Amino acid sequence: LTNCTTIIPLTFQTNILTELRKWKLSLIEHHKLQMKQEKEKHTAHVRQLSNEMENLKELLHTYEISIGRKDEVVITNLTQALERQKERIELMRNFTLWRIQHVKAKQEEYANRIADRQFRTALMKKVWAAWRSLSEEKWKEKVAKACQLRAEDVCVQLTNDYEAKIAELTASLEQTKAEILRLHSEREQYEDTMKKAFMRGVCALNLEAMTMFQGK
Repeated sequence: LTNCTTIIPLTFQTNILTELRKWKLSLIEHHKLQMKQEKEKHTAHVRQLSNEMENLKELLHTYEISIGRKDEVVITNLTQALERQKERIELMRNFTLWRIQHVKAKQEEYANRIADRQFRTALMKKVWAAWRSLSEEKWKEKVAKACQLRAEDVCVQLTNDYEAKIAELTASLEQTKAEILRLHSEREQYEDTMKKAFMRGVCALNLEAMTMFQGK
């Protein structure tokens, strides 16, 4: 995960951190709202307990008035009953406070667990998207390099073919030039032979003419 994060562009990391801060603030606001609701419930419950205590105080006052009219045994029994009732109310109050704190701690633990899970999920999604984008870029680069190498191979092959063809045509051209030079040489020899033959013919005619003139 660290290696993947190091290759993510800085702007991309900044956007990720901004989104995560927004989600964290949203979760904190949600938790504050739940805490406020829980406090309101606790206040209502304490108010109810206070009303019950006020009613019990009134009942105690009534019992005190009644106790004043009864003998000492009745007074003792009522006092013990009231003490037990007070202890019971105190126990209920303490238990309620403990339960509220326990529920609050559970809610905080659950909210933190959900926040961590969402944070990890969001981070994994961002990293996965970045890794996939980088992999696609690397794949495109690899394909482009492969195409470039293939094109270079084709160009080299075509160059070699053309060079071989040029060499073949050059050899053919040299051979043709040599043939042309040979034909030119033969033509010059033929022309020279024709000139010599023509000159011999002319000389023979001249000699024959001279012989004829001399005979006459």
